[in-house]
Amino acid sequence: MPFVTVGKENYGDIDLYYEDHGSGQPVVLIHGFPLNSASWEKQTPVLLDAGYRVIAYDRRGFGNSSQPTTGYNYTTFTEDLHLLITRLGLREIVLVGFSMGGGEVARYIGSHGTSRIAKAVFVSAVTPYLLRAPENPDRVDSVVFEGIQREITADRPAFLTQFFKNFYNLDTFRGNRISDEAVRLSWNVAVRASSKGTYDCVSSWLTDFRQDLARIDIPTLVVHGDADRTCPIGITGKKTNELVRGSRLVTVKGAPHGLHWTHAEELNQALLEFLGTSKEKRETTRTGDRAEPSIGREAHLPAPLMR
Repeated sequence: MPFVTVGKENYGDIDLYYEDHGSGQPVVLIHGFPLNSASWEKQTPVLLDAGYRVIAYDRRGFGNSSQPTTGYNYTTFTEDLHLLITRLGLREIVLVGFSMGGGEVARYIGSHGTSRIAKAVFVSAVTPYLLRAPENPDRVDSVVFEGIQREITADRPAFLTQFFKNFYNLDTFRGNRISDEAVRLSWNVAVRASSKGTYDCVSSWLTDFRQDLARIDIPTLVVHGDADRTCPIGITGKKTNELVRGSRLVTVKGAPHGLHWTHAEELNQALLEFLGTSKEKRETTRTGDRAEPSIGREAHLPAPLMR
């Protein structure tokens, strides 16, 4: 399995596990809490078929990556990502972040600029700033996050069971858009993560990304479900769209936080229209014209009938 070393804890290396498949323009996929890179299984084949090189990695503390007891903050997460990008020599990257992975997208561009990044995508992202403050009155009080950490400390497996109920809106989608087995898979992945990392990541959700978003100067797509209970669209997706100049917001009707699974078809459609399929890229090369994605500044994707 491929790894990149991003640091040390005492005498042991801190390694990030990654997968690198295909060829063409690189798309780097950054997973959300408390999952790993395998959570992109409904997007990876579609991107590969469209002619992209797909790189997905496990954040420190999660999946097959090392589980150190430090570094669960966006400064470190961003430097981990930068080491992976530079080690693989990636340029013209499409940087895609789901949930807390959107924080890495914002902070990476805020810290390192866009010399290596061609496009940015925020999916159900935690950006721009979740914490309630005098200038941010409609956000979430800090006591909510403290309560989450208490639940993790008391019984992390039980917390994860409850967490996924709202992550996937199981009262609505269990048995039609997501199976019990798929929910169990998410739980199995999450419970294997670092207990320290699971706890510490909650504090990272309070990071203020507003200045990072204001520095984004590349084409940007924001995809969010209007039934997201974990990161409600009104305080995340819509605000991110407002702060990133020229960004496009795609609202997926009825979709929960974990729309990468429950509404994979809608997400994949939005991604491919924004990125351009391999067919569009070939036609662009042949004609010399620029292929413009069909998504407008704000679009609404209806959910098809339950399968």
